Amino acid sequence: MIKALIFDCDGTLADTMPLHWQAWRVIAERHGIHFTEDRFYSLGGVPSRDILKTLREEQGLNYDHHVVSVEKEHAFMPFLPTVRSIPEVVAIAREHHGKLPMAVASGGKKRVVEEVLRHLDIHHWFGAIVTSEDVIRQKPAPDIFLEAARRLGVEPQFCRAYEDTDLGMESIRSAGMEAVDVRAFVSAVR
Repeated sequence: MIKALIFDCDGTLADTMPLHWQAWRVIAERHGIHFTEDRFYSLGGVPSRDILKTLREEQGLNYDHHVVSVEKEHAFMPFLPTVRSIPEVVAIAREHHGKLPMAVASGGKKRVVEEVLRHLDIHHWFGAIVTSEDVIRQKPAPDIFLEAARRLGVEPQFCRAYEDTDLGMESIRSAGMEAVDVRAFVSAVR
């Protein structure tokens, strides 16, 4: 019996992935980083700082991945007014708002995730918002979903979680939750 719902944000509740890709293109060009669009999408759910650290090591580049991660988030913010919801997923959250406890579990930065949710006027629907800054191990580890369940006060096996990436689906399953791949019923997700 499902007692709580947990949603990823980028690509699940919010159609932000193409906008994040635009921000990544700016940062990659600025710092001479080779980063393809396909690789960007394959790393959905991985925090920017971790992606930047990996790319720096692979390509022998010299930059502070924490500093460049902040630059990437700043490059995304001008796109915020154009962010749209993913209607099919937001409809599920709307239907359960006030009936089941709900949380967001995102690999993004807290400030950006909260701004996106406020922009969509759905921030108040969620009893917990857990981001990459709240856990040490990131997706595909189960930690972010487990922390969301803990904050809601619901055992993981009674949670259903929604995701749009392979890494996110692995994270949900590792947490022992029911996993819903929104790519199966959402047309806006790449």
